[in-house]
Amino acid sequence: MKNTVKTASRLVQRIKAIPSVAHLLRATERFNDRMGSQFGAAITYFSFLSLIPILMVSFAAAGFILASNPELLAGLINKIVTSVSDPNLAITLENTVNTAIKQRTTVGLTGLLVALYSGISWMGNLREAVRAQTRDVWERNPEDQEKIYFKYIKDFISLTGLILALLFTIALTSVAGSAQLAIIDALGLNDITWLRPVMTSIALAVSITANYFMFLWIFWALPKQRSNIKALMKGTLLAAIGFEIIKFIMTITLPQLAKSPSGAAFGSIIGLLAFFYFFARLTLFCAAWIATADENQNKSSA
Repeated sequence: MKNTVKTASRLVQRIKAIPSVAHLLRATERFNDRMGSQFGAAITYFSFLSLIPILMVSFAAAGFILASNPELLAGLINKIVTSVSDPNLAITLENTVNTAIKQRTTVGLTGLLVALYSGISWMGNLREAVRAQTRDVWERNPEDQEKIYFKYIKDFISLTGLILALLFTIALTSVAGSAQLAIIDALGLNDITWLRPVMTSIALAVSITANYFMFLWIFWALPKQRSNIKALMKGTLLAAIGFEIIKFIMTITLPQLAKSPSGAAFGSIIGLLAFFYFFARLTLFCAAWIATADENQNKSSA
């Protein structure tokens, strides 16, 4: 029995001694010690809260479109009246649409201001969470304190860069997908079955590449300490692949969730919360992975 325990212990130690496993354990330990899960929950909260001003801007934009297109407005109101069986509810929805049109300017400006403030605050929370994982010492040094106006300016620049990176990611993925379909249709290759896996692999590679640029901006712009380039590139690739896995899992699970009565009512909210939470945890874990890479360990101990 003792020999079996010793053999198992030696096997575990050998596994832990593997460089990639040791690195993973260091990253996990740092992530847990520096409250990665708690920071992830906080980022999820602020992410969901930031959707409110975005919805305000969206309603305002819809109000401008409907106000300039009477036919579209009449068609929308007609669909509301005909699709809702309860006349009182139909009248309420119609009044809501008219109110959104009348107050579109006020709602739009208010939404933009609130969106700007909440977006900068969200970026500030993400920055602090990433820095907590990447700095050498868990406690924040007094010299790390920044003036409020300087901090808000940096957060605004970081938020702008992240939005641009996100737009580039969406554009790259959309253009690549449309180009593939156009090429297949132009060449008449729809009937070739083996071409579908190839095109799927290409689309997956393009999507991961797009994710890579988004996470590269996060891991390069937010930490105060510069990481080793090699570790930064590897950690960014890990985050890009992990984010693609999250999107794939969400694509599969959300339709299944919507089949239940409770899922139909709250499925979209639960899906958004889960998406934000997994994104936050992935980002912070990869930040810890980059900080605990051998290249950065050697640099900090030197």
